[in-house]
Formats: sequence, C-alpha cells, structure tokens
Amino acid sequence: MSSLEMLTLLELAQGRPASLARAEAAFGHRSLLLVALLSLWEAAPRLGLIDPVFLPPFSEVIAAGWQLAQAGQLYDDVSASLLRALSGFLISVVLIIPLGLAIGWYARLGNLLNQFIEICRNTAPLALLPVFILLLGIGELSKVTMVVYSCAWPLLLNTIAAVKQVDPLLIKSARTMGATPQQLFRKVILPASLPTIFVGIRLASASAMLVLVASEMVGAKAGLGYLIINSQYSFLIPQMYFGILGITVIGMTFNAILQALEQRFMRWKAPTTA
Repeated sequence: MSSLEMLTLLELAQGRPASLARAEAAFGHRSLLLVALLSLWEAAPRLGLIDPVFLPPFSEVIAAGWQLAQAGQLYDDVSASLLRALSGFLISVVLIIPLGLAIGWYARLGNLLNQFIEICRNTAPLALLPVFILLLGIGELSKVTMVVYSCAWPLLLNTIAAVKQVDPLLIKSARTMGATPQQLFRKVILPASLPTIFVGIRLASASAMLVLVASEMVGAKAGLGYLIINSQYSFLIPQMYFGILGITVIGMTFNAILQALEQRFMRWKAPTTA
C-alpha cells in the first residue's frame, strides 16, 4: 500500500481530513494568543504595572460598553458608522471595478488617465478632509464621499494590475479557439483577475474604516469615531477603549465576510498548503 493510500485511510479513520485538523490547530493557537493578550490587559492595571486611569482593565472596558448598549448609544454609533462605511464601500466597488477593468483592457484609455490617477492616488484622503467638509458640509454626504475616495485607489490599482497580469497564453488560446471579445472577457479575463481584485477589495475595506473614523472625529454627532473622540475629551477612558475595540471587531468582521466571498467566487482555485 502506498503512503498516499495510508494517509487517506488515516484521515478516514480520524473522521476528518488532515487539512481540517491543521486549520483547527491554527485557530486554537490564535485563540490562545488572544486569550493571553486579554489576560495581560486585565492583569497589568490591577497589579499596578500600568496606571489604570489611562489603561483600565479589560473587564471595565466591557462593562462600559454594556452601559452604552443599555443606554442605546452604542446602537446609534455602530449603525451610523456601518451605514456610512458600507454605503461608501459598495458605491466604490460598483463604480471603480468596472472602470479598472476598462483601463486595464484598453491601453489607450489607460495612457489617457494615467497621469490623473497618479496625482490622485498620491494625495492622502485625510489631507482632503477639510476640502470635502467645505464643499459638501459636515453631513453624511461628505463622510460617504470620503469613504468612496479612499476606497477608489486600492480598488482601481489592483483591478488594473489584475487585468494586465493575465497570462497572454490564455488570451491567445481563447482567441485561437474562436472566442468573441465578450466571451474572452467573461471566461478568461474576469476569472483570472478575481484573486488580485479581491486583494484590492479587502484593502479598500480597511481604508474605508480608517478614513471614516477620522472623518467622524472631525464633524459628527454619532459614530464610533465620534464616540472615541468625545470619550477622550470627557475623560471617559473605558468608553474610549471600547470604541476602539468596536472598530477592530467591525474591521475583522468585514475581512472575514470578504474572505468567505472570495472562497465562494474562486472555488476553482486550488487551496494553498503550508
């Protein structure tokens, strides 16, 4: 019996594939590290290693979040931030990915817009925050527009690169077999570009949260950014840390959802093994 057959029988005897066991072990290690960090956070202020006024124990931070939830303020802040972030992110995905595909496929269009793209992508979104506020006011429009602008460049650049990096042999083979331009794009260009496009989507989601929090700190009456800066000014330090944790959890949730979508859309892609 070959070693491959023995490995298969061993996996069947265990009731689960070895790859799943490795994934579970890695998840367990990450969970242990997280528990250790939270335990250190809880213990250090209580043991006097860190001033609890400036870094309260983790349990006090969670208690402050519970108080915010009971008062209804947490729901208002989280819903406001989610609405702004999701609106700007989805608008940018709908508008920018088709533009990136067109620029990557049509060389003349890319050459025409190249200089403009270089200027805009090297202009930091936060540097334009006062401009957006002056032109669009301090309402929702300026914040959503800031999110769209910040998401546009990682999406656009990764989409353009994805199209340009498609293997020329795949394109040549499809044309040799008589594929129409529409079939070439749908069956070859788009599937081959998806991995890099999803990299841009995940980068854009992180950029959306970063810029949104900064814009909420400047001019907002609700949102996690407003919660953080208002808690700092009012010296409500546990609430401030809970706002930071809230942003982290939302960002990780976004990333997990996008990873699941990536796996669903690219089931044809062979999984990488460590």
